[in-house]
Amino acid sequence: MKREELQVREESEIDFADYATIPISFRVASRLHLDTSSTAPLLTGSEVPIEHPYRKDYDAHPGSHPVSWPQRFDTSQWGVLSAWLGGRRVGGAVMVYGSKAIDMLEGRDDLAVLWDIRVIEELRGHGIGSELVAVGEAWARDRGCRELKVETQDINVAACLFYHRQGFVLRGINPSAYPDLPQETQLLFYKELL
Repeated sequence: MKREELQVREESEIDFADYATIPISFRVASRLHLDTSSTAPLLTGSEVPIEHPYRKDYDAHPGSHPVSWPQRFDTSQWGVLSAWLGGRRVGGAVMVYGSKAIDMLEGRDDLAVLWDIRVIEELRGHGIGSELVAVGEAWARDRGCRELKVETQDINVAACLFYHRQGFVLRGINPSAYPDLPQETQLLFYKELL
């Protein structure tokens, strides 16, 4: 893939069904075992293989599919970024800011959330996600945000390492965040926007 062929742009009209044509599922073969005793602002821990690998699809969880978001939330101030390569949608990211109903925003006016990010599976690891994050950071800065936040889980090792490489710092570990998924631990990453 030639980087100059990739285009990332904000969609003027939000079509979550079209956005969701990019699958978000991934293979879970390990989990991140975190060193919670460390106070260093780095992702520290080890990757531990799991006994029975499986596929995780965030969109399959009730209420989590992109087409359900407008019924659950006021999405009028959300930003939808789309990555295109040769006229084909290959990725996307959703940015959230200024929505009082979103707990992830912590009631702050200087915080944006990277709500969702996805890249077609055959192009993961080729810089599309990095470009989406960079455009998302600019989107958040344009709205006066000083920090960007993203949530993932310990079973999404690739995402944890990706956010770490993008300069995010792990600042929240919550093993009881998902009562219906007790085997998953919520991880909250933050990045200062300079």
